[in-house]
Amino acid sequence: MKRRSFIQNTLSGAGFVGLGGALLTSCSSFSKKQITILHTNDVHSHIDPFPKEHATFPNLGGLARRATLITQIRNENPNTLLFDAGDIFQGTPYFNFYGGELEFKLMSTLGYDAATIGNHDFDNGVDGLLAQMPYANFDFLSANYDFTNTVLDGYTSPFKIFVVDGIKVGVFGLGIALDGLVTKKLYKETLYLDPIEMAQDMSRILKEDKKCDLVICLSHLGYEYKSSRQLPSDVILASKTQDIDLIIGGHTHTFLDKPVIRNNRKDKPVLINQVGCYGINLGRIDFFFDGSKKSTGKGMSIKV
Repeated sequence: MKRRSFIQNTLSGAGFVGLGGALLTSCSSFSKKQITILHTNDVHSHIDPFPKEHATFPNLGGLARRATLITQIRNENPNTLLFDAGDIFQGTPYFNFYGGELEFKLMSTLGYDAATIGNHDFDNGVDGLLAQMPYANFDFLSANYDFTNTVLDGYTSPFKIFVVDGIKVGVFGLGIALDGLVTKKLYKETLYLDPIEMAQDMSRILKEDKKCDLVICLSHLGYEYKSSRQLPSDVILASKTQDIDLIIGGHTHTFLDKPVIRNNRKDKPVLINQVGCYGINLGRIDFFFDGSKKSTGKGMSIKV
């Protein structure tokens, strides 16, 4: 399917809601407001903390600890959104036994707002992913996977807009090329669309058409690749697009202590962050708004 046609067909499934769930069509004036973005990636079904004798991650991680951190931060700032950048599935016996049901139920309990789809989220096929979606009380965002001819058609949106204390936050998702990572029989007729082109379309729609104050990409492309081939990555995505404020990354298990800043094609800064894997860290980035002027506050990875 052509890229423009795909956008037109899928935008009908995209919407925007306030934190209370009510449909909103405009934002009120705001000043001196803080939006906190929390995020994870590549958790890979790690529910429990690592044992204290683990060679690499002794006594780190665990969903219960993450839940405590998230609750504390939300108590500090109710204007908080929580996202995941894919590869929710595969890595512990929890996935082998429950097929993703437990992961989605627990993420729903933690109050995730949206997630994108990673390559390992296809490990039980599109049918297996669909079977677990009823347990997810959050949105799946994917702008460059065309699921039209699969059972997942209509179960994802290219973007969603959250209105938080009068500030419009537009979020869209991108996935990595599945060919070579996932067998065809698992992703079936899913079509992969160019992520850079789709990102530019999405960010333009969110910034110009929908008048979003903040545009976020949930990316499972990978942070950066040392290769002669220009594989799509978060660093390339930042440099070749405009209107994206923050890229929340996944796939390469890159541990960043704080967001990296790269300039976009208009020479304006873009934040890129990724917090490794297995739920070891929780990413936090704060955006501050004063009138119509946005500035970036402190970003960090918090040990869980």
